[in-house]
Amino acid sequence: MRIGTHFMRFDSIEPAAMRTELADAARYADDGGVAWVSVMDHYFQMEHQGFPASDPMLEAYTTLGYLAGVTENVQLGALVTGVTYRYPGLLAKIVASLDVVSGGRATYGIGAAWYDKEHAALGVPFPPLKDRFEMLEETVRIARQMYDLDNDGPFEGKHYQLAETICSPPPLSGPEIMIGGSGEKVTLRLVARYADACNLFAETPERLRHLLDVLHRHCDDVGRDPADIRITMLHRGAPIGPGDTAAFVEEMRGFARHGVDTVILRPPATSLAEWVRDAVLPVVEPCAEL
Repeated sequence: MRIGTHFMRFDSIEPAAMRTELADAARYADDGGVAWVSVMDHYFQMEHQGFPASDPMLEAYTTLGYLAGVTENVQLGALVTGVTYRYPGLLAKIVASLDVVSGGRATYGIGAAWYDKEHAALGVPFPPLKDRFEMLEETVRIARQMYDLDNDGPFEGKHYQLAETICSPPPLSGPEIMIGGSGEKVTLRLVARYADACNLFAETPERLRHLLDVLHRHCDDVGRDPADIRITMLHRGAPIGPGDTAAFVEEMRGFARHGVDTVILRPPATSLAEWVRDAVLPVVEPCAEL
């Protein structure tokens, strides 16, 4: 099992210090064997997680571009971009550019979006869920077409129409398309049909096993080998701190048994750099042995 980090809170960092704190945290991760660094793609901090909406939230792809410049090894991505936040052709272009400047380390993370408050606040349309899922499928199809060097023709969908799908320079690595979410009827069906990776929400190994069973049935329906889909999960427990290594590794044992490739950790209210150095790096090697 590999370890990832999710830089999703900045409330303990003064704005003038953010660039240094982010760089230090990312370099610790990069040098210490962490496999993944992600940020949230939100306009506001998440109230449903107990944070004030007014807490600091950096724009995702600006931040990822900065992190690409201070790292050499970690995979980079948004966990995940809501389908409503950017037009799909623009999003594919943004991620392709991130892939180029990072040397082929970008992941295209996408989901159906859910945070209606931030949409209303900044004047971004927030269609009904059925429409957002339709938009999600078309958005992934557009990305696939834009990353296909043999097809720069039009795209005609219900929600989106593109006259051309030129993407130059093309991405270096693909990039990997990750669909986030655990909805059993639609999200996991889209994972089975289109995704290279998924990010699941599972509090227990039993819940993870159930979601994987559902995903495997969807894969059977579309003739896909489930082994082709990289399984990641966002850690749902309390953030780990210094000294929590043994307990965390034991907690992860059951998830690793079910084939989780990467578990992605969220920080507490502390220095990001110190958290990566003192709490995250000690679990990298023992988790790699699971």
